[in-house]
Amino acid sequence: MPGALWALLSRLFGGAPRGVEQERLSVRGFNVLVENTRPDIATPDVIERLDEALGLIERTQPWRFRHLRRDLRVIWVVRYPTRGAYFPADRACLTELTFLARRDITAATVASSILHEGVHARVDCRGVQPGSRDMAREERLCRRAELAFGQALPASLGAPVIERAIESLALADAEVAPDIDWEVARRRQAMIDEAAAGRDERPRPPRGEG
Repeated sequence: MPGALWALLSRLFGGAPRGVEQERLSVRGFNVLVENTRPDIATPDVIERLDEALGLIERTQPWRFRHLRRDLRVIWVVRYPTRGAYFPADRACLTELTFLARRDITAATVASSILHEGVHARVDCRGVQPGSRDMAREERLCRRAELAFGQALPASLGAPVIERAIESLALADAEVAPDIDWEVARRRQAMIDEAAAGRDERPRPPRGEG
């Protein structure tokens, strides 16, 4: 795992769960690192949705796709309390595991989240220093990118993307770029994962078989 990502995971969650295997692959030219800690989620389904989302960006806004290819070193798929994040030290875009597994939303919503983090990556790669950043302004840049993407899509796909972007752009600075209590977020995530583990009682073959 890239250094800053490991450090962050260790700080927030006490380290990655033991026995979790990393899967490295390429999706539309992107290096992708998958850490699937949820036995109820099939990794191929997650990768399929990631591919759909990246394909939407490539077809709809090819210049954004090129920016992503240029600015990101890796797309990291892992369980996390938010649907997406950008880690400057590793030039990594996190796209959350269960977010990719959802089928009550379309690939367009996933794509808009990736584009959002891509704007953070673009700002970072242009050399804007963290201490000089206006995070509320930067978040609005991200939301405007989401809005433009939604407007470029067919209406049936773009509507939820447009709605969320417009709602976010109307927020006050403290709301559009809020401080997150990661300890509270971690506890909520743990409760959800424990409930999911309790529901998933399918027998599994020993590792290395089946």
